[in-house]
Amino acid sequence: MVKTPIRMLLVDDHAIVRKGIRALLAEIDDIEVVGEASDGREAVAQAEATGPDVILMDLVMPAMGGIEAIQRIVAAQPTARILVLTSFAADDKVFPAIKAGALGYLLKDSEPADLVEAIRQVYGGQPSLDPTIARKVLQEIRHPPERPSTPDPLTEREMEVLRLVAKGMTNPEIAEQLTVTEATVRSHVSHILDKLHLANRVQAALYALQEGLATSQAE
Repeated sequence: MVKTPIRMLLVDDHAIVRKGIRALLAEIDDIEVVGEASDGREAVAQAEATGPDVILMDLVMPAMGGIEAIQRIVAAQPTARILVLTSFAADDKVFPAIKAGALGYLLKDSEPADLVEAIRQVYGGQPSLDPTIARKVLQEIRHPPERPSTPDPLTEREMEVLRLVAKGMTNPEIAEQLTVTEATVRSHVSHILDKLHLANRVQAALYALQEGLATSQAE
């Protein structure tokens, strides 16, 4: 049986970068580029028009930057899976991108094989972070901004949901696994993020790894 390829939208303001990535991915059987955009505005429009499985997003672009584009795409398509590919590892790019909804963050000096693997991981719902970025996020989790911590610990069911989030499972998949409604799962995830003072599922997954609640080799 022929496997359906991962449909990918490629967003970068440099034509030579888009051409290079397209040429690289043309050699990969399970990934297909279905659209391109040269700025954030085009990315938002192309995401709606093509409905890609994964969006490979640059951050610094004219007209509209990648972070705003991520926010708009996720607002319109909450299940959108976005992998940032950028030259910038500064905190003022990393954390806003993750908070906006990016599931992965890769630097442009990464190896081609790392990019291909990151695309597959994000497609599967698993966070994929460059090691440099993962260290930053873990450091942020270990030393969060000074805020009063909640005296309300995670419930046993919330811990179970957190472990499944760390495995890269989507809300519908978690709902099926736990035999509950998707709305119930969304409520649990929201409570988890609030209690742990985390921005999104990427940080929740990293928190679970750090605390030993999940392994890095999710099945």
